[in-house]
Amino acid sequence: MEKKTRRKFSSEEKVILLKEHFLSKKPVSAICEENGIHPTLFYKWQAKFFDNSVKVFDNDRGTESRAKEKKISELESKLTRKNEVLSELMEEHVSLKKKLGGN
Repeated sequence: MEKKTRRKFSSEEKVILLKEHFLSKKPVSAICEENGIHPTLFYKWQAKFFDNSVKVFDNDRGTESRAKEKKISELESKLTRKNEVLSELMEEHVSLKKKLGGN
């Protein structure tokens, strides 16, 4: 008896097969038969596809993008504050230098 090896389908291949069904109206049974997959597996892909499709219509910016923008904003404000402190210290330094008669 020959042992069957499982075939791995890439994300692109899965999408192509799903498109065949949705856009070309090709029956699931025909797609599964041609590609040697069980209809249950096809329907799992379909469910996963629809479960994750909501993300497509979410904000154009993802959570990761918002997190990066927040981090950038925090770093910019921190840098601004450091520049202000440095400026104050330089002013005090110049003032003390003048008081002590230095150039």
